[in-house]
Amino acid sequence: MSLAIVGISPMDGFPRFTFGIRELANGLALLPALVGLFAVSELIKVVKEKEKDEKIIANYSIKGFGFKLSDVKNQKWNFVRSALIGTGIGILPGLGGSTANLLAYLTAKKSSKQSEKFGTGIVDGIVASETANNAAVGGALVPLLTLGIPGDTLTAMLIGAFMVHGLTPGPLLFAHSGNVVYSIFAALIVANIFMVIIEYGGMRVFVKLLSIPKYILLPTIMVLCVVGAFGLNNRVFDAWTVLIFGIVGYVLSSFDFPLTPVILGFILGPMVELYLRRGLQMAQGRLYVFLSSPIAALFIIIALVTVTVSFIQSFRQKKKS
Repeated sequence: MSLAIVGISPMDGFPRFTFGIRELANGLALLPALVGLFAVSELIKVVKEKEKDEKIIANYSIKGFGFKLSDVKNQKWNFVRSALIGTGIGILPGLGGSTANLLAYLTAKKSSKQSEKFGTGIVDGIVASETANNAAVGGALVPLLTLGIPGDTLTAMLIGAFMVHGLTPGPLLFAHSGNVVYSIFAALIVANIFMVIIEYGGMRVFVKLLSIPKYILLPTIMVLCVVGAFGLNNRVFDAWTVLIFGIVGYVLSSFDFPLTPVILGFILGPMVELYLRRGLQMAQGRLYVFLSSPIAALFIIIALVTVTVSFIQSFRQKKKS
């Protein structure tokens, strides 16, 4: 959250933690930070690992969709929980799928008996993050279609498409243009069907990429990471951001610090600061106003209960070990 407040304050325009660097006035961009923490840090890890037997990877074959029916049965509660998290986060404007899949992943890791295997491709983590990410798409359509408020970047673009065609998102959209709304629902169903087809045919080709020698694959990925960050705002500063965050991510991972909370704080930090300061201005600095609303109080209680339960579970696990 400290990284998120770098730059000009959204409330009073005061520059913070810029250290005279002009590029920091706009703050640290999310995409270079994500790429650096997760992609570049993993590249550094892989470079340090010993070479694996690439023949095994090249001859790897997938049967069906790569999982068994028993996996589906074992993950049913994880699926339901992650779908609810994704839908709930998607309904809240401004958060989006990036926050939903991280929260679902953390929740699955906390409740799993094999938490040490998370990050190695374990089914629990894949089901949690992908389910929440997909559920957030449907959740983001709720505020868009009912209130005309975009839930994320994609729904904001969808509002623009509505305006181009003379449609106003909101309650009246269902009454005046119901056919458009149900066409969107049908399009989502068709999109899921096509995703299954593409997945079934594509993953047999994608897995072959792992047979490419590391001395070719890793530099190519690194170049794509830097070019992608540079292309965001056409700034060399973003390329340096990727490299710096990559080193930071590698150091944190080396000392067993999880990277997911860093990104969560980075994403939620600006929103927390903005709405907290707005609320304090309206309440003339009185903090108890945040407990006066039943909805706000409920969320605070849920947060406290979640942290307390996690602490108790962690304490019991350490006591057993």
